[in-house]
Amino acid sequence: MDTVTRPRILVVGAGFAGVECVRRLERRLAPNEADVTLVTPVAYQLYLPLLPQVASGVLTPQSIALSLRRSHRYRTRIIPGGAIGVDLKAKVCVIRTITDRIVDEPYDYIVLAPGSVTRTFDIPGLTDNAFGLKTLAEAAYIRDHVISQLDLADASQDPAERASRLQFVVVGGGYAGTETAACLHRLTYNAVRRYPRLDPGLIKWHLIDIAPKLMPELGEKLGASAQEILRRRGIEISLGVSIEKAGPEEVTFTDGRVVPTHTLIWTAGVVASPLIGTLGAETVRGRLAVTPEMCLPGHDGVFALGDAAAVPDLDKDEEGAVCPPTAQHATRQGKLVADNVLATLRGQPRRPYHHRDLGLVVDLGGRDAVSKPLGVELRGLPAQVVARGYHWSALRTNVAKTRVATNWALNAVAGDDFVRTGFQARKPAKLKDFEYTDAYMTPEEVAEHVGRVSRGED
Repeated sequence: MDTVTRPRILVVGAGFAGVECVRRLERRLAPNEADVTLVTPVAYQLYLPLLPQVASGVLTPQSIALSLRRSHRYRTRIIPGGAIGVDLKAKVCVIRTITDRIVDEPYDYIVLAPGSVTRTFDIPGLTDNAFGLKTLAEAAYIRDHVISQLDLADASQDPAERASRLQFVVVGGGYAGTETAACLHRLTYNAVRRYPRLDPGLIKWHLIDIAPKLMPELGEKLGASAQEILRRRGIEISLGVSIEKAGPEEVTFTDGRVVPTHTLIWTAGVVASPLIGTLGAETVRGRLAVTPEMCLPGHDGVFALGDAAAVPDLDKDEEGAVCPPTAQHATRQGKLVADNVLATLRGQPRRPYHHRDLGLVVDLGGRDAVSKPLGVELRGLPAQVVARGYHWSALRTNVAKTRVATNWALNAVAGDDFVRTGFQARKPAKLKDFEYTDAYMTPEEVAEHVGRVSRGED
């Protein structure tokens, strides 16, 4: 009796792109048409744009972690781990599970949506002393850390230590950095009222960026409005400035200033997942070079999208333009890649990626926001309504929408209790401890490992 093996579709990554791809495949695949496997270290989709609100305590962590196991019809097999290498010739993905076991997963079609990691530079002490904000754990950790600085400053008898613990530095003038500085500043501003021994004037927030403007994508007027809101709150903004070196108790800026601080938050951009470097394929600024159909040239059945792929932007006149690494693009690309995988599977033509830009939203906390929906510039409360309305509608499940709406309402009425969860251990955890960027193989190591396994030597 002959056994017919169904095609194996492997999706790497459970971000916006990967989850939308899997959901589309679930709906459109016939029951026995193919097997779908998803590789992710956590069985939830993280709604990244709201991480600053988790860090500031406006939202609870679980409210933006959308479970992948809530659907009763979900039939995708989940491998709890991270892909650390792909052998395109052998069609094998090497995975390190959450128990540090190395497993090989063969595939017929692979969708690479591993996302991105925090972009760092060769700055002395950066990865050892800075916090990132790319994961749920980092957001929860930063909240605990900031509140602990208030507690420690309140208990300290040393004026110099008290002042250093109440200075905070955020690097990165993009959406993540600006919203993080804005939200955490509100946290400390509201919390200090509960610390009668602390002088509110000692609390200082610094937002710095090497670029000449904050969030240039917003345009001249809205960018200036956001900058004015932050400065009015008391956040010191330094543009054309970066970090020269970072220590455990002070940060040196490139303009020579030395700021005593125990809190350095690094949000200066992202780069494609190191997994892309294991393929030995052509890249564009670190992102995998793909066709408008999001196929990898020269490799049948290989698709890439989201932050890890340089998807040509066919809707711009600029030559060589690629889609920016945003959730808006990743979500749309995930749906189209699923359709193109099915088209390949069924011998049908694939479609190129086109989009219509919905605009940009920046939530600065409270009633402050700047938004540009469909090109219309908004400020203040109308912009806040649009920003939160967009995020609320983009949440994938009704459970998540209910949790987020409830959190917003409760925070607006009752405020924050400024309680530390105990997440922060005695041993501090910094940027290098959360993203595991040293876990990936080189292309040579991937080929050697797969060869050993195929020969039965491993």
